[in-house]
Amino acid sequence: MTEASTSQLQIETIINDILGTIDREREREIIARRYGLFDRKETLEQIGELLGITRERVRQLEKAVMAKLKAMADSGQLPHIQEVQKVLVSEIQEMGKAARISDLGARLTTANSRIDQSRISFLAALSPEIAVVDENDHFHHSVGIAAEHDEKTIKDLAAKAIEAVKNIGEPATIDKIASLIKLENPDHTAALASTSKHLATLNGKWGLVKWPTVNPKNIRDKIYVILQDAGKHMHFNEIAEAIKQSDFKRKDVTTQAIHNELIKDKRFVLIGRGIYALKEWGYQKGTVADIITDVLKKANEPLHRDEIVKQVLKSRHVKETTILLNLQGKPQFKRVAKATYALAE
Repeated sequence: MTEASTSQLQIETIINDILGTIDREREREIIARRYGLFDRKETLEQIGELLGITRERVRQLEKAVMAKLKAMADSGQLPHIQEVQKVLVSEIQEMGKAARISDLGARLTTANSRIDQSRISFLAALSPEIAVVDENDHFHHSVGIAAEHDEKTIKDLAAKAIEAVKNIGEPATIDKIASLIKLENPDHTAALASTSKHLATLNGKWGLVKWPTVNPKNIRDKIYVILQDAGKHMHFNEIAEAIKQSDFKRKDVTTQAIHNELIKDKRFVLIGRGIYALKEWGYQKGTVADIITDVLKKANEPLHRDEIVKQVLKSRHVKETTILLNLQGKPQFKRVAKATYALAE
């Protein structure tokens, strides 16, 4: 946010001046409580009980007052609204022509509290040049530039982004998604995608919110993302440090917790002392002796120890001496020639 935007929007003063245009105190109370302008948002029933009227009467009064305020805004008679609208439109434009209220609040306020967000939402609802998407099971509370798209268009384009991600079948860059839904501007596509509760993004990739690679919800998912992003095996200490340095929302983890989750989850394979890799990379669980057994079974013939070592090291990050000690000390292997081993009968 620019310094100009900060100085232009004295939000609490603006809210009070707008409420001051409402003649009756009861109606001011309804708007303030319904939109959460000074405290948490309240339901029609809660306000009705407080004021001694029915929930339906509260709804009627809210609708009538908001219609009057919007009419005043349209005609330029509502205090500060043109100034507010100019700042909001400028910020939303920079954010990709659409934005979640929570993200807009982060740019326009210091604390970005729930009340801050409620006030911005209220001001956006009164601004003729801004389209508002109310929160529901599918969408975050969001806004867009009305000249670009109304509420329905925002929802339709977000739905296309979801469909594109489903068709791709894996996390993808916003450029690829933009190309599939035929939007020229990737920033615009990202802004629209951010309004949906069905999409998430991490490390430059977008995917369905249920995919742990873009929306890790627990320690195991975060470990998976770290290993997949690294593309190679890692020690559990390295994994713990990588999580602490990540962009995850919650990253305060202990090394012991990481180690415990690595042991429990079948997606991770121990391939060395404290070193783990992803099973999907072709690794299988088992001891060094198990891997030697597998190597000899696949060969179906005796193998020189150097070849055995070479094959085992493809799937285990251990010292050569560890492999040789297993060959020489385990009863399931026998030496059949000089430095050559086979499976015992």
